[in-house]
Amino acid sequence: MNDRRYPETAAERFEPPPIAFTDREDREVEIRAYDGAEGTEEALVAMYTAFDPSDRAQGIPPGGETRIRTWLEAILTDDCLNVVAWCDDEVAGHATLVPDDDAYELAIFVHQTYQEAGIGTRLIRGLLGHGQAEGVEKVWLTVERWNRAAVSLYEKIGFETSNAESFELEMALRLNESADEE
Repeated sequence: MNDRRYPETAAERFEPPPIAFTDREDREVEIRAYDGAEGTEEALVAMYTAFDPSDRAQGIPPGGETRIRTWLEAILTDDCLNVVAWCDDEVAGHATLVPDDDAYELAIFVHQTYQEAGIGTRLIRGLLGHGQAEGVEKVWLTVERWNRAAVSLYEKIGFETSNAESFELEMALRLNESADEE
């Protein structure tokens, strides 16, 4: 166990997927929970293979198709929660909650073609809605402190800085009240 601090109160309620919307570029986007449907994993591999290496952070997503497939195999499991943003039949983004001790670590990726169009905000909110629906209590993430846009987004959603002692910020969110706190 770690000594990560979480906010005292639970975050707002987030809408769970499926969520359909039009992004700021007038593209129709749908966020859906990953369900292993045929073609979804291949579409994710395609997005990550074309992912701009300069957008990688903390070693993820990995580079190279073999490493991408191995990484996806580890997170597209029943104990992880995943949501995918679709634009037609192309993956625009992917977000995941990975179990870690008594909480879940959050990671989010939006392909460079779809960045700055509001998809990332909707994707993270959809993932948190999925997490609330599945009973996830606590979520944490790390973000490079220079990434002010991401830090600002996470703060707007309700994340609070829980550790600022390195070049990365660790941020935490209480998604649901725990059973022993109700």
